[in-house]
Amino acid sequence: MNAITSDALQAQAPGAVQAAVAALEEDIVFGRLHPRERLTEDDLMARFSMKRHVVRQVLADLELLGVVEKKRNVGAVVRAFSAREVMELYALREVLEVHAASLIPLPVPPARLAALIAVQREHDAAVADGDARRVFRSNQRFHHEFFGLLDNAVLGQAIEEYARRTHPIRFGSLTSAAYRERARQEHWALINALRDGDRKALMAVCRNHLVPSRDAYLASEQARPGA
Repeated sequence: MNAITSDALQAQAPGAVQAAVAALEEDIVFGRLHPRERLTEDDLMARFSMKRHVVRQVLADLELLGVVEKKRNVGAVVRAFSAREVMELYALREVLEVHAASLIPLPVPPARLAALIAVQREHDAAVADGDARRVFRSNQRFHHEFFGLLDNAVLGQAIEEYARRTHPIRFGSLTSAAYRERARQEHWALINALRDGDRKALMAVCRNHLVPSRDAYLASEQARPGA
């Protein structure tokens, strides 16, 4: 990634911080930065042409997102999860997301279903092109639109918050073409369940949709030397 120029940083510091946070978040999601890997201030200052205090803000924002943690005598590292933490996080996500699916009003108004389909077309194109970054961002938009059908801002925010906290867990599925294709097909299964008014299928797909990223992370951690 090209460094952000110092002139741009002076002119748009908040935007530069957001861009750096997004870039590092994607590095974590796509496995370019691995669990337990250190993020040093000096390296980030050089990469993004940032002052130290701005880099510290970037790291603080990543910590708030739950993808980075501070360790004593080590500094900032990419968040790693124990098997128990992974299971607990995904169990909570299942409760939230399946509950939301149980409450979405059916039938869905045609205009809102069409809006969801339009987002999924973007996801289809990203998967077909093998563009992992576009897959990640269009996947986020799809789920935001999907759970927005509930018109419950509090539940929607909780779902997005815990989905974000599992970003460091998801690299094993997002970097795999087979997993991306499975997710694409499951999105269409959700759309079809909405179109058919099939509540049972809607809830089942929501539950199963969480499994690949959870299991891929657990498998990668089990295979890690010294695990």
